[in-house]
Amino acid sequence: MGFLDDLRYRYSQFNAAERLIALIVLCFILPFFLDTLLFLMALPQGTFVSWFELLPEWWSLLYRPWTFVTYSFFHAGFFHLFWNMLLLYYMGQFVLNLFRSSMFYNIYFLGVIAGGVLFLLSYRIFPVFSSQTPPLIGASAGVMAVLVFMATYSPDQIIRLFIFNIPLKYLAIGFVVLDLVQIPYGNAGGHLAHLGGAGLGFVYGRQLLNGTDIGSGFENLWRGFFGLFKPKPLRTVHKNTAAKPKATKNTDQATIDKILDKISQSGYDSLSSKEKEILFKAGQK
Repeated sequence: MGFLDDLRYRYSQFNAAERLIALIVLCFILPFFLDTLLFLMALPQGTFVSWFELLPEWWSLLYRPWTFVTYSFFHAGFFHLFWNMLLLYYMGQFVLNLFRSSMFYNIYFLGVIAGGVLFLLSYRIFPVFSSQTPPLIGASAGVMAVLVFMATYSPDQIIRLFIFNIPLKYLAIGFVVLDLVQIPYGNAGGHLAHLGGAGLGFVYGRQLLNGTDIGSGFENLWRGFFGLFKPKPLRTVHKNTAAKPKATKNTDQATIDKILDKISQSGYDSLSSKEKEILFKAGQK
């Protein structure tokens, strides 16, 4: 197995949160190599990331609509990246232990979009921003959406923070308060974007508790978009007279329910490799 094949295999074993983190880390590293190439070619540096930043002017979306999402893949520095990915990893495991992978993506990217909307609105509404046009980058809005979603859906879930055990709801409240009080001291637009993501996470969690998945329409949208780029399989017709065992949806769901009950009683680590594989495949459907 070659190096690239090995990377592809390892990537295929990642869960949804780990795949997203790997892509964001790659987007952080890639511009450094591009800047080196541009320097050697005597060309202007630092222009690559600017094409993916979200600008505070609405009209910029007319010629760069992708920035509504792509701003979340880039970070201003190592620690900006590190803390976001650390929190995304741990909160992502909570979500993926309970829900399918596509729901994790729905929460994260709807949080990113909500953060971008509040960022743009803030620069139109508040006078303090009248003479400022800084771009927005960073995954924090999506991360906050995942964190607040879990704190809303399972507020009394106990997590270990250094040497303390605290309910998840207090961690989420702490992050929201930190963003609120830091607005006057720099990166005001960024903190407001974080709050936009947090608001989305709260609404998503509350609606899901009421039996409504507000991300289902968004999921259909992005599945349809990515489906445009999938090669269509060749159709072959053959007659098979051999009897086939029938696996019903009820049987599959009963197996999934047993696995979820086992997680709620003993935790995710108590699952066998086979059970984890069944749960992973179910999350891809």
